[in-house]
Amino acid sequence: MSSKEKQPIKPAGTVALIRDADEGIEVLMLRRNKALAFAAGAWVFPGGSVDPADLAGLHGDEKAAAQVAACRETQEECGLDVSPEDLHAISHWTTPEGEARRFSTWLFVAGVNGHAEVAIDEGEIHDAVWLSPAAALERHAAGQMKMLPPTYMTLKAIAPAASVSDVATALQDHEPVVVEPHGALIEGGFTAMYPGDAGFQTLDPTTPGPRHRSEMREGIITTCVSDLPEGFAPLDSIGL
Repeated sequence: MSSKEKQPIKPAGTVALIRDADEGIEVLMLRRNKALAFAAGAWVFPGGSVDPADLAGLHGDEKAAAQVAACRETQEECGLDVSPEDLHAISHWTTPEGEARRFSTWLFVAGVNGHAEVAIDEGEIHDAVWLSPAAALERHAAGQMKMLPPTYMTLKAIAPAASVSDVATALQDHEPVVVEPHGALIEGGFTAMYPGDAGFQTLDPTTPGPRHRSEMREGIITTCVSDLPEGFAPLDSIGL
């Protein structure tokens, strides 16, 4: 059995729910149950795996099936209703080879009613909070909000937005950024290298040259971009 057969890539959909606030926007962050096998205790956006029936009913259209899955999981995890028409695609991430679980994840953004009541399921999700993207990133940097690179990079991308309308306008004609990192161990942690990084093809993070990666140490993510054209980092191109 090949490594790819041992580690099937499962399609999935997740959505960053945003609302207008007094200053800019706020995003709903959910904390996963610490007992879960995947992303235990991490702060995430609602979402989950695509059901085979979703794909079959949509003639194999993975993006459309991911929208359906994201809407279903949003209702189940936090009690909020969004429709596929509300979702704006921002990126598509594939988990690096070598990880125990691999996903082909479509990541969307959707505006919601600021007064809608959040009701977490108390199963997969154990906590929820509305925060500005900047505040969420600050908490992460302080070690208070564990998160994975797709969540982190999405927060960075939408942080400059002044309103939900600004995000929707920026994503209206936006082609989802395709992010297929190559992963490797580094001193004290792990790195996800993106195209343009000197180690992307060699799979050696010490290869001299440009840096285009996310690095995680002790659960805290930092990004490293050097000697690359402006706007080359993932999700920097949505126009906010």
